Amino acid sequence: MHKIEELKIWKKSIKLTMLVYQLVSTLPSDEKYGLISQIKRSSVSIPSNIAEGAGRNSNKEFKHFLSIANGSSYELHTQLILTIELGLISKDKVQPVIDLIVEVQKMNYSFQKSLETKISILNTQS
Repeated sequence: MHKIEELKIWKKSIKLTMLVYQLVSTLPSDEKYGLISQIKRSSVSIPSNIAEGAGRNSNKEFKHFLSIANGSSYELHTQLILTIELGLISKDKVQPVIDLIVEVQKMNYSFQKSLETKISILNTQS
């Protein structure tokens, strides 16, 4: 088990979610039950799945939940691009959030590779 408060990727994804909530508060209220709701859910899913994985009993399970978090980050990325394409918000307001998403995605990929190495080492030792 891992302490989530010590995981840089978890801290960064919490920051991402907070930025997303601030960003969507500027979107039109008629999107409240559509795109805004979907964006909030996918952003919350990222740190939530990292936390759930950290609380599991094995690195293999943790890697699985990191994979789910990564999927949510791509979903969020797509939804934010849609807000730009639909003219709901300007690219200059969304781009810093997208940059942070890409950073979290890179961290996630590296962390998964690190866990994969640990899993392989443990498998060769047994």
